[in-house]
Amino acid sequence: MEFIELFILAINALRTNVVRTVLTMLGVIIGIASVIIIMSLGSGATQSIVGEISSFGANILTVQAGRNVRGPGGGGGSTVDTLVEDDVKALALLPNITSVAGLVSTNKQITYDGTAVQSSISGVEETYAQIHELSLSQGSFISESQVATRSKVVVLGDQLVEDIFGVDAQVVGESVRIDGKSFRIIGVITDSSSALAPLSTVQKVILSQNYFNSIEVLVDDSELVTSAETAVSDTLLLRHEINNVNDADFSIRSAQEMIDSISSVTGTLSAMLAGIAAISLLVGGIGIMNIMLVTVTERTREIGLLKAIGAKQRDILWQFLIEAVVVTLMGGLIGLSLGVLVTFVATKFLSIPFVVSLSSILLAIGVSTGVGIVFGYYPAKKAAALQPIDALRYE
Repeated sequence: MEFIELFILAINALRTNVVRTVLTMLGVIIGIASVIIIMSLGSGATQSIVGEISSFGANILTVQAGRNVRGPGGGGGSTVDTLVEDDVKALALLPNITSVAGLVSTNKQITYDGTAVQSSISGVEETYAQIHELSLSQGSFISESQVATRSKVVVLGDQLVEDIFGVDAQVVGESVRIDGKSFRIIGVITDSSSALAPLSTVQKVILSQNYFNSIEVLVDDSELVTSAETAVSDTLLLRHEINNVNDADFSIRSAQEMIDSISSVTGTLSAMLAGIAAISLLVGGIGIMNIMLVTVTERTREIGLLKAIGAKQRDILWQFLIEAVVVTLMGGLIGLSLGVLVTFVATKFLSIPFVVSLSSILLAIGVSTGVGIVFGYYPAKKAAALQPIDALRYE
């Protein structure tokens, strides 16, 4: 018999009992949909997080004061006064470095006309805006002269402005109190909820310290981050007279390291959850095998008649195998469509990118076809092995 004839026979057999066919493919539908949803939401969440981290700059190195100790009793930061102005000057002389800036930060209450908001206050230099590619909706950023004179000026994030002054408030020239001292607002940063003041002002006036909490290094090219990180580490070890890198009184982090770590973690979690969801495919496959075995029993006389008119064993084998594959493939396509639809709706509620990769689509089709072949082969082989005389005598 030709393949097309076997295919038509298989389709007709499935159409004779639509309810059974739908119930048979239900396990495959649920399994494929679950895998697609988990893989797609995992990819979307990863892309969203990576995008957030990348917005801080993939070519930025952050040198944090204090040892990067891991494990029980660890936590770093036991020595936090190790990064000083001379370190910044030394790092600025390294090749492939665009800009270097010291940074201090603290949490303080910002008050205005009876309204008080707790916020992060960072002491920065003029280069901070270049490193982070800041965009201002009002006013201007901190200048070198304001850092040099310890000016009591501040740049607020637009979210902070909204919390203190209200929506769309024009605040340049207004004054707020930070740590009991009056600061004049000179600018507003878009998409931010923090406050930035001149580095020297936060260091001397608010915190009374000479050291930095961290140093940010802008590398010329993101592809040079690894080599720049090595150069920064070697320079600081030499300056701090430390021979063993494990004894370093600083730690260096890059956005790329965080991206790699997060991608690895989310990838592992997605794979584990997809594996759990795939168990339903196994259950669905077993259900297909059971239904196909019942079908073989019900159609024993039909098999006898086909063999009596010349059908060969391989024809019977192929007919039942095609039925199993068609059921699982249809279930896979329905599951794929359902998974894509649910993912699209979920991403709208979760505010993450809608990502459905070609690999997940091919996986859905391949797995559903494979389930049909694996779990449909035994019933098909059993049907093909029936003897014509025994089949025709079956009641």
